[in-house]
Amino acid sequence: MTDRPFLDIEHLTARLKGSGTPLLRSVDLAVPAGSVHGLVGESGAGKSMIGKAILGILPRSVEVATGAIRLDGTDLQSLPSAERRTRVGALTALIPQDPLTALNPSRRIGPQITDRLVDILRWDRARATDRARQLLDEVQLPDPDRILRSYPHELSGGQRQRILIAAAFAAEPRLIIADEPTTALDVTVQKQILRLIREMQERHGTAMLFVTHDLGVVSKVCQSLSVLYAGKIVESARVEDFFRAPAHAYSRALLAASPRYTDPDGSLMPVPEEVMQAVRAEVAAFDEGRAANV
Repeated sequence: MTDRPFLDIEHLTARLKGSGTPLLRSVDLAVPAGSVHGLVGESGAGKSMIGKAILGILPRSVEVATGAIRLDGTDLQSLPSAERRTRVGALTALIPQDPLTALNPSRRIGPQITDRLVDILRWDRARATDRARQLLDEVQLPDPDRILRSYPHELSGGQRQRILIAAAFAAEPRLIIADEPTTALDVTVQKQILRLIREMQERHGTAMLFVTHDLGVVSKVCQSLSVLYAGKIVESARVEDFFRAPAHAYSRALLAASPRYTDPDGSLMPVPEEVMQAVRAEVAAFDEGRAANV
């Protein structure tokens, strides 16, 4: 792992086309090569939208207004669309939330892994299939040949998620965006998948942006994190520093609201209304400041 950011986002602002409603507010975020950075916040905070902005798959109703998204020093926003797609396809991969909807139900698993190797690395199908078998073994799926012949509905949720992890690492990307990859799984399978993702990331030395709403997951998987509220990052820190002494009142409230496995009978603490009012006011003041400078 090095300290040089492989992913470097600077002042990224996105908005709804036509209305100008801000969705991402001057986001600054850096992920060093080989590091795992957590992106946490409530549902609707804009976590997945940052990932989509990096990959260039924002909804048509959303546009990037300002800012830079650099991969290995190259600003993706400055590239022609075809060149950007080629670069993003070669350097990044996605582990999506729901493995059942992410996999094509009408195709066998084999081509859904090997297509990426054929299209990006220009491998022949036989070599790509050998690589797929190796990857399925690496994600601890028995009988890889049977899995490659299977359709998604013939496999369990945990098996499907392992396949998506294998597919993400297939072409040796430099950055993987993991978008709440355990949300659709039961608790015992979640633990296995998180351990697998961490092991794969360390083995391959891949940078990772890990999107989640679970601070417990961040503590186990990430080295650093950013806390997002209403499209604005309110705090970024190293994980150990954050859990020892979070700097922002909203961060402290989120941490207090998280269940503690060491205290299973303890009461959950909702985020106090005064904290919510303060963070809303902070976002509103930010918007007013930007509007005044336009």
